[in-house]
Amino acid sequence: MSVDRLWLTDFRNHASVDVALDPGVTLVVGSNGQGKTNLIEAIAWLARGSSFRGSPNEALIRYGADQAVVRAEVTEGERTILLEAEITSAGRNRILVNSNRVHRMRDLLGHFRTTVFGPEDLGVVKGGPDGRRRWLDDLLADVHPRNHMLSTDLDRILRQRNALLKQARGRLTDDVAMTLDVWDAKLGEVGGNLAAARREILGALEPLVGDFLEGVSGGTSRISMAYSDQWSAEGLVESLRCARGDDVRRGISTVGPHRDDVMIHVDGLPTRTHSSQGEQRSVALAMRLAGHRLVVNRTGTDPVVLLDDVFSELDDDRVRALVELLPATQSVITTAGTVPDGVEAGTILRLTGGVFS
Repeated sequence: MSVDRLWLTDFRNHASVDVALDPGVTLVVGSNGQGKTNLIEAIAWLARGSSFRGSPNEALIRYGADQAVVRAEVTEGERTILLEAEITSAGRNRILVNSNRVHRMRDLLGHFRTTVFGPEDLGVVKGGPDGRRRWLDDLLADVHPRNHMLSTDLDRILRQRNALLKQARGRLTDDVAMTLDVWDAKLGEVGGNLAAARREILGALEPLVGDFLEGVSGGTSRISMAYSDQWSAEGLVESLRCARGDDVRRGISTVGPHRDDVMIHVDGLPTRTHSSQGEQRSVALAMRLAGHRLVVNRTGTDPVVLLDDVFSELDDDRVRALVELLPATQSVITTAGTVPDGVEAGTILRLTGGVFS
């Protein structure tokens, strides 16, 4: 899989972009603040219909413009796919695949896949549980688009349940209890399926992360990854029933997959609190590499690799290890400095004043 050509109109700071990308390595060089990450973000947006930086639509549109347009010509085997998106700050985005309108996000997923490496990856290891849940859910969607429905259905049910809890104003009336029974049953089914899918994919990822960690760190550290929740022993529906009084009082759902976490330990110690920042970066890189490998194994498709100024965050040993471990697929690499040995760029795009040359 590769992106042959990319067009941008009014995306972030880019008024107009038309660039050809190398089937091997494209290097994007420029000073900080020129828009290198914005280019990476635009490519990744077409893979899942959202910003990997978590930015809202309005932040993606150049100041003074009504909408942003992202277009890419993608090749997979003998197939050529034209992906087009009109991103608006109000209303629904317009997305087309080979000129056919996409009405559901799951119909976009699977046409194009990316693996993004960025400085923010460190937060998946040392930050809060939401980043680790998102890492798992993104991989689930990459493996099969139907998995995307599990997380979107969960979000919808939680919004409805939380709206009911807020309307209750701390009073558990018979009507509130009856309606909660309905939402708890829905949450139990969808949440249980999502948690089961997360556990399965985490079990498949753990040995891959261990293999890549050994390659990245050059050591023999042992990693363990476990899915953590507060409800599986009793079952989700029963746990929701037990937490109902607290939920009504607080006006929010306190139990469920939206509160779950992935516990990561290296040599038996929690990585968040007992690993150095260099070790945490190694774990983060291993997690991204493992995720890429799993997607390849399960889909037969090599996602495009996007590296956003990653090498400047690593010491020399980790840089060399990452270069050796990078998948042999199309890569787009941004840098404000020198390029590590071993990276052979077929195309170099220089960005000055927001303009490519």
